[in-house]
Amino acid sequence: MTTLPKRQAATKATPVARKNAAAADPSAKPYFRFCHSKSLRHKTLAVLEAIEQADDATVHSKALADVSVELMSSAMDYFFMGPLKLAKVGFVVQQSANLGMAGTLQVMGTVSRNILGRMDTPQLVSVCASIRRFML
Repeated sequence: MTTLPKRQAATKATPVARKNAAAADPSAKPYFRFCHSKSLRHKTLAVLEAIEQADDATVHSKALADVSVELMSSAMDYFFMGPLKLAKVGFVVQQSANLGMAGTLQVMGTVSRNILGRMDTPQLVSVCASIRRFML
């Protein structure tokens, strides 16, 4: 049995097969992106800029925690609730999912506020740099 060289095999593959092969490549850096509102983007950028320019960034840790919770909420809605709505699951399932997401956000919000509230200026600036990389 003869096999095609890899280059020839790749050209015969469908676009979906090539995309799946690229996603399976362990050397590739995988990522997820989600769409959020322009107002949330502007709010996020304003908080990041305030922290990055502040002499004492700790005064902005609450604002960063609030934006983090909003970003988490937006991501959960985009990745989980949106597909549930498209799948046309029943009302009870949607309400259960909403309740679960609200509980998750409440716990995550408390945890992130506690953690960010204890960070010093260099640590907060480092978190901002990470958020900026996520936004690329």
